[in-house]
Order: sequence, then C-alpha cells, then structure tokens
Amino acid sequence: MRAEDHRSDKTRPFTGAEYLASLRDGREVYINGERIADVTTHPSMRNSARSIARMYDALHDEKTKERLTSPTDTGNGGYTHKYFRVAKSSEELVAQQGAIADWARMSYGWMGRTADYKAALMNTLGANADWYGPFKDNALSWHKRAQESVLFMNHAIVNPPIDRHKPADAVKDVFVHITKETDAGIYVSGAKVVATSSALTHYNFLAQSSATVTEDPSLSVMFILPMNAPGVKMFCRVSYEENANTTGQPFDYPLSSRFDENDAILVLDNVFVPWEDVLVLRDAVKILSFHPASGFMHGYCFQGCTRLAVKLDFIAGLLAKALRATGGDAFRGNQAMLGEVIAIRHQFWTFSNAMAHNPIPWANGAVLPNLEAALCYRTFMSEAYPKVIDIVRRTVASGLIYLPSSAKDFQNPEIDRYLAQYVRGSNDMGHVERIKIMKLLWDATGSEFGGRHALYELNYAGAPEEVRLQVLKGAERGGTLKKMEALVDQCMADYDENGWTGDVWHGPQDDLRILKSAAE
Repeated sequence: MRAEDHRSDKTRPFTGAEYLASLRDGREVYINGERIADVTTHPSMRNSARSIARMYDALHDEKTKERLTSPTDTGNGGYTHKYFRVAKSSEELVAQQGAIADWARMSYGWMGRTADYKAALMNTLGANADWYGPFKDNALSWHKRAQESVLFMNHAIVNPPIDRHKPADAVKDVFVHITKETDAGIYVSGAKVVATSSALTHYNFLAQSSATVTEDPSLSVMFILPMNAPGVKMFCRVSYEENANTTGQPFDYPLSSRFDENDAILVLDNVFVPWEDVLVLRDAVKILSFHPASGFMHGYCFQGCTRLAVKLDFIAGLLAKALRATGGDAFRGNQAMLGEVIAIRHQFWTFSNAMAHNPIPWANGAVLPNLEAALCYRTFMSEAYPKVIDIVRRTVASGLIYLPSSAKDFQNPEIDRYLAQYVRGSNDMGHVERIKIMKLLWDATGSEFGGRHALYELNYAGAPEEVRLQVLKGAERGGTLKKMEALVDQCMADYDENGWTGDVWHGPQDDLRILKSAAE
C-alpha cells in the first residue's frame, strides 16, 4: 500500500491523523537493541511524529490554510503546500517563503527536515523533467504524487565515514551500489549516513555525492524508495526525546522532548527498486551535475535559510530574556553581543529575501531562488551558528547551569522556598519564570539535543571547505569571476610605468610640464 493511499480525499494533502496512520506500514526501525513496532507511539519518537502531524493539520486549518497552501498544478483540482509547486515568479517565491517560515515557526525553527525540505527537489521534477532523460516520466509521476499528497520525503546522499581515504569503488561493501539489474528493476545494497528523520518519512531519495563518482558505474544511481521496502533497515541513534521524557518534565526539556529528528544509519540489504522509481542509472555525468542542474541546491538553500532565520529569531529572543532574567542586560558588552546576534539574524533573513526577490529564470517558465544568495547562506551558516552559541555561553555564563535538577523540585516546599530566594530572577522576575527561561536555553544550546544541533548546522550544507570551493567554481563557470577580474583590468589600464594612460588625471610629469611652462 502506497503512503498516499491513506488519504480519504485525493484532492488534498494528508491530515495529521492520516499522516500518522501512513507510518504504520511495517517499516524496520531499531533502537536500543529492539525493533519498534509502531513509530507513532514509541517513546523514542512519538512526540516528534505528533509535531509533524500538527504541521499537516495546519494545511487544513482555516486560520493557516491560506498562507500555507495553493492550488495544485497537476490537474487533480486540489490544493497543496505552496512549496510543493515550482514558482513562476518572484511573487510566488515570496509566498513560498511565508509558507516555509510559518511551518518552521511551529517547531520554532528546530525541525529542519520537515516535508517542505525535500519539496525543494520534488517541486522541480515537473518543470525540469527533461533533465532526467530516459527517466523523464518517472520524474513527472513523482512530482504529481509528492505535490498532491504533500509527501514527507527525505534524502540520503552522503556515504558513511568509512575508508574515505580509499576510492569509492574500493568501499562497495559499504556504499550504496547496484548489485543486479532485471527487466523489473534494480537491486541495491549499501548504507547511508545520518538519514535524518527517515523513520518518520514516507519515502527517501537515495543518491550519491560527487565524491562517489568513479569508473565503476554501479555507484552512479539515484532512486526513490518507500521506507517500508523489504530490506530497508534503520538503526537509530539515541533518542533525545525518550531521554528527556524519562529523566525530566516538558519544563526541563521543552525542545528535546518534542522536536528530536532522529538520525539513523540507513542500510539497504539487497533492496528491490522498480524501474518507475529510478531517476538516474549508471550516469556519472548526471551525478556530478545534479546539485547545480537539477534545481535542488537553489531550493534547499531557500528552505534551509528561511528555517534557520526563524531559529535565529527564537534564539535572539530567548537570549534577550535570559540576560534580563540575570540582570546581565545592563552591561554594555552583553548589549553589544546581543546586538551581534540580532545582526546575524538580520543577515540570514536578508539572504532569504534576496533568494525570493531576485530569482533566476529557469526551465519552462519556472524561476529558481537566487543562487548567489543561496551560496552566501551555505558559506556563512557554518560560521554564524557556532558564533551565536558562543555568544550565548559568554553572556549568560553560569546562569546556564545555576539551575535545580527538574520541575519536581518545585513540588517540594523545603526546596522551593530556597529556590524562590536564591534563584529568583532579576527585574522582578519570579524564580519559576527565570528557571523556565534558563532550562529552555540550556536545552537549545547545552543539552545533547543542543549539541546535535550545533553539529547539524555546521555540516548542514556539506563540508565547509567544499562549500567554499563550490562558490569559487560557480563564479568561474558563470563568468562572475571574469567580470571581477575585468574590473581590476580596467583599473590597471588607467596607468602604466610611465604614468596615467589618459588625460583625465594629472601626474608628476604634468606638474613638471606646468612648472616648465610657467618658467618660460
């Protein structure tokens, strides 16, 4: 049964309840040595599933539906999340930006791999179907399926960090590759690294990074896979959600306990992929050109940057409240650092706005978010987020750990009366409010959940060095670097070793000529 068959009405996306029901499909998900029978009820991810379900419900809520949805372009007469349609104008990109931001605000920016993330690829499959060559019809079919249901899809592109000093074809026992090809489809085996949120998705887009391209064509493959396909196995990392709800209350871990996107080791054990789900087959050129040519890079940067901007809204506001709670807001240095966090927040909203307001004309009347702004986001996010976390730690300092163990301490009068006196907030703030703010800030920046997010934002767009090299290559390919150098050449043409080459400016030789003329 396909995931989208769980919808009772085929002209609209999943409701929250239908989304949860669609995950009860026999998928193989393991944690703590055991297989999870139902990912929607297991304590390791049930609240995260409900957080996603809440986003689906917002597509149907009359209070939010208008900003989040638009009519489909597939002919089914229905509606979809705005980012599941490729944009045809700047106005449509601005509307998509609003829909992305509204969904992001439902997790305060802490869930990065929501369904609109992979919409950045799925919304291009219709306009750019020709790029997929012999698999054009597959692209068109998946565009329609994803848009009409608002399918929750993810991707797994990066290979496991194993034997990276060796060529990819020497690590075929680990990396995803084709093991057999038949009239019905292909069989694949291998693993992918940190398949974020895959345990809660419908399908996964499996592809290769350019580093995998070798002379072995069995590694050059892209396809879409249902998460309950026989042979697909997910081995989850520790659940911050389960730990948070076991050791504390929502008061203690308000983010970990509901927004934990579990990362899994994704293993494909001789998995069958029918031809209708294949997008690239034994084609290294396509693998190498996928990011710039498919439209995905422009799109995922737009979604990622907008989501990060919402997250920075949240952190800046939380830092301001934390400084007020300790009285640290009175110090000029702290004020300056809070100002820097707000400026970083402005920076990423500016990148997002530039992507929306300055689009690039593309295939079949479509437009893509501005690439230069996208590349700026990719380059500077790996510096900005660690900087923000460092500022939080420097300004709030011991306030982050000057905290009681849990909300249960308030229930003991012998503890609570001391907390009321010695952990009270500044500026007439009560102790419960102060502790609530600091617990939230700790969960955001100091808990396992917070540590994982620091790693996530640092490596979200790939290795920082590789991102910067891609900026250089893009400037070389697009002619931007030549224009920059031409500007320098123009300046250098204004003068030579004998002085100015034109008659606009005066030089030393002109002064001598003027003096000589005056003397005569």
